[in-house]
Amino acid sequence: ETWLDFCSFLSGDIRVIGLRKMAASLFRLVGSGLRLGACSINRNLAVLQTRLESSSTETRPTVRPKDEVTQNRLAKFGEYVAEILPKYVQQVQVTCFNELEIMIHPDGVIPVLTFLRDHTNAQFKSLIDQTVVDVPTRQNRFEIVYNLLSLAYNSRIRVKTYTDELTPVDSAVPVFQAANWYEREIWDMFGVFFANHPDLRRILTDYGFEGHPFRKDFPLSGYVEVRYDDEVKRVVAEPVELAQEFRKFDLSSPWEVFPAYREEQTPKIEAGEKKLDAK
Repeated sequence: ETWLDFCSFLSGDIRVIGLRKMAASLFRLVGSGLRLGACSINRNLAVLQTRLESSSTETRPTVRPKDEVTQNRLAKFGEYVAEILPKYVQQVQVTCFNELEIMIHPDGVIPVLTFLRDHTNAQFKSLIDQTVVDVPTRQNRFEIVYNLLSLAYNSRIRVKTYTDELTPVDSAVPVFQAANWYEREIWDMFGVFFANHPDLRRILTDYGFEGHPFRKDFPLSGYVEVRYDDEVKRVVAEPVELAQEFRKFDLSSPWEVFPAYREEQTPKIEAGEKKLDAK
């Protein structure tokens, strides 16, 4: 009996100790959760306060800070490219703080792009974009722009060349396969012809379309319009016919040319004048 009493006494103490440990761990868990919740609330309040302060007080546009080191490195690399390819490089400049531009002769498209792609210190292996700027007042009205990216050096470069309506430019497809559809779009929209292109045909406009819509001398309304004809059961192209009220916008608001949106103006009768009787 004494042994049994002793064992029951020990088991009771063990249960009490276990309950105390469980309660202590529960309190610690609740306390840590409350601390984490308070920290997250404080953090959210700080972020919200920062956003409110930035939206209420800061009115200046976001501009990348000027980095002298990066700008000097880009300028030195541009000078290096000009020394390596003096036959083709005509001008080098760093614009918008950290954007390197290289202006080249039209004959240097393939050599310059190949050099920038394969050289160890360049490795501009990605053609991000290729487009054209039309400036009709220039003798060579079209400015062709190549935007390249180097993943190895996390750097970008812009190559520019020029041409007119009749002079073809070497295609960049042998150097960058991504130039295929870019040059097709340029041919379709601007009419710049690329020599040695594998498939130079229109990509956006319809079959039989005449003209190049992105040229500055191309009218905004175009020359033809298409519609479905119920009689011939097909889409037909006809010359553009716009009413005069769709063409003329010489008022403060373009909606004022339509009668439904035009404000009624009642004539003012000066003193001493009589209103004419309606006949």
